[in-house]
Amino acid sequence: MSANTANTTAGARWRRRLGWSTAALLALLLLAFAAAWLLLAGSRPRLDGRQTLAGLTAPVQVQRDALGVARISAQNRTDLAYALGFVHGQERFFEMDLMRRAAAGELSALVGPAALKVDEANRVYRFRALAQRIVAQLPADQRGLLDAYARGVNAGLAALDVRPWEYLLLGQKPQPWTPADSILVVDAMYLDLTPPVFNTVQRARLHATLPRPLVDFLLAPDPRWEAPLQGTVSTPVPLPDASVFDLRSAPPAPALQTAALATALHEHAVIGSNSFAVSGQLTANGAAIVANDMHLGLGVPNIWYRAELRYPDPTDRARTLALNGVTLPGAPLLVAGTNGHIAWGFTDSYGKWRDWVRVLRDPADPLRYRVPGGWATLRVHHEVIEVAGAKPVPLTVRDTIWGPIVAHGPHGTPLAMDWIALHARAVNLNLLHLETATSVDQALAIAPTLGIPPQNFLVGDAQGHIGWTIAGNAIPLRKGFDPNLPADFSQPGAGWTGWLAPADYPRIVDPPDGRLWTANNRVVGGAWLALEGNGGFDLGARAQQLRDDLNARQRYTPQDMLDIQLDDRAVFMQHWYGLLRDTLTQNPQQPQLRALAAATRTWSGRASIDSVAYHAARAFREKVIETVLAPFVARVKARYPHFVWPSGDSREYAVWTLLTQRPPWLLDRRYASWNALLADCAQQVAEDFAKAPGGIAAQTWGRRNTTRIDHPLSAALPAPLRW
Repeated sequence: MSANTANTTAGARWRRRLGWSTAALLALLLLAFAAAWLLLAGSRPRLDGRQTLAGLTAPVQVQRDALGVARISAQNRTDLAYALGFVHGQERFFEMDLMRRAAAGELSALVGPAALKVDEANRVYRFRALAQRIVAQLPADQRGLLDAYARGVNAGLAALDVRPWEYLLLGQKPQPWTPADSILVVDAMYLDLTPPVFNTVQRARLHATLPRPLVDFLLAPDPRWEAPLQGTVSTPVPLPDASVFDLRSAPPAPALQTAALATALHEHAVIGSNSFAVSGQLTANGAAIVANDMHLGLGVPNIWYRAELRYPDPTDRARTLALNGVTLPGAPLLVAGTNGHIAWGFTDSYGKWRDWVRVLRDPADPLRYRVPGGWATLRVHHEVIEVAGAKPVPLTVRDTIWGPIVAHGPHGTPLAMDWIALHARAVNLNLLHLETATSVDQALAIAPTLGIPPQNFLVGDAQGHIGWTIAGNAIPLRKGFDPNLPADFSQPGAGWTGWLAPADYPRIVDPPDGRLWTANNRVVGGAWLALEGNGGFDLGARAQQLRDDLNARQRYTPQDMLDIQLDDRAVFMQHWYGLLRDTLTQNPQQPQLRALAAATRTWSGRASIDSVAYHAARAFREKVIETVLAPFVARVKARYPHFVWPSGDSREYAVWTLLTQRPPWLLDRRYASWNALLADCAQQVAEDFAKAPGGIAAQTWGRRNTTRIDHPLSAALPAPLRW
């Protein structure tokens, strides 16, 4: 055999082996793909067929409309809770699991160390132990519904051929659902809607560093944008004169890096819920119309689960209740919607539902602290946070009679949090009573008994009536302290003295003009506002725009209400755009400013995705706010490195007043004039836009305001596989 023949034979063998290897690899890939598909298919919910399930007292029917929305028909409310739990368990179990674990501080046991910081922050509230106490004290009918719902969830989970795919990816097994877990889901909503933000601590740091008149001015609400339903707009807070504080003569503060300044002044997102209603006097058929958009964070899946729930009316079994709206996976209730007689919805009230209590310890015994009439001993709990793939992490929780110690004040004093979510009354299933209400009056009487985070509650009925109140049974009565600063509850008569009685709740029924609106803003004033407190109200511009839209018509249809929800007019940004244009006109010498002027010449008056002008106006506002407040923030951060500006839009009034009156004593010493400050801010915007792909002319609002909707586990996947 020649060398050439041998080489040819060897090459052929090599090619055959490569071919067989390639074919084998492709076969393995196909098998892996098929196995993955079968596993995913096995975790999908059953949408048709019949199943025989233990725990039901009568047949239940689950139908789906063209959009996949479930219609559940049952012969009683208990079976309905079971069936709703079944479909939630099949379709949303992982979401429910995340919510219960987030509230309990148990996420790390499922997803590993990445969730440890969240668990350490939330475990201090010991919500699981509280949830178990709440379940034990619920009325028998509500406990029965939770039991039925939990059985339904577990039956739905067990009926899947394969556990939900998220658990396959994590290498975990889902843990059974319990009645206490449904309470934890509501606790998770407390964390989301009334989060334990440290506004009071941050205000205390401001007061410890700057004169009180200056702090009052810097944090003042802006009456130009308020639109309360009751009471007047806020009284303007006067600009402090140079005798109060003068930056020209004050010792200079350490300069802040841009990133540190932006972090300290980051505007906590008010995601933007809204609700509004018109009475029957403004509709064709005499029935009220209620519009509601409960904006929470976007994700996959959506936090809400749309459903139609049907069962015989317990007060008249010849009548069928037909509930349409949204449920919260993890709970056996309709959260918002209609029963055909009333329609209701919620927006976050942003009231002040927690107070910070100074814990005065005994110098001779650090476990003792002062209480009214003497001393008490701290309750110490040794928690253990389980972490998937790592060692457990111990956590020590120190509890007072007011709540756990979770922070320290400006002078190092331990601070306990008295938060309504930590009281057993804060969660119940009284939302059930709205299912059978037939009038606004009945609904408004039920709202103050609801065990939910306090919300603006808007309701209308088929007779044309509309009403507003605060829903939630835990409005604390305060006495003897300033709720805006950490307080000493050990003083006799100071602290929370009880809970507001339902009969004393603020209430507005059938206003003369037939219109109601809320948008996370201050809704009331006077004594009612003193009860609610300010937990970080939105500025009010959105509510004002709603009010003005409602006043623009005298008759309304559902389409008209939808048009209001879709209103994208940039009313609030109009004056900032005008200031930007004035600044650009006064500084034509800079090439980048000339380019920005050209790109922003057209103003549509809307938050349009193709508008450079709107994007530039927003970016300019952010730069101006950061720059104007920088010398004050720098002074506070020099003493308290973790200082951040209190949440809520408490910047607009002070900054716009300073820009309007231009006091030299409150101007950052880096600038020769207020005009110079504005020009520098415009220059920063122009430079940022110029660096972005496409340059200044391409920086539309659509480039900035992009939507990102992720599954909670998508961050753990390789970039090409994220969705």
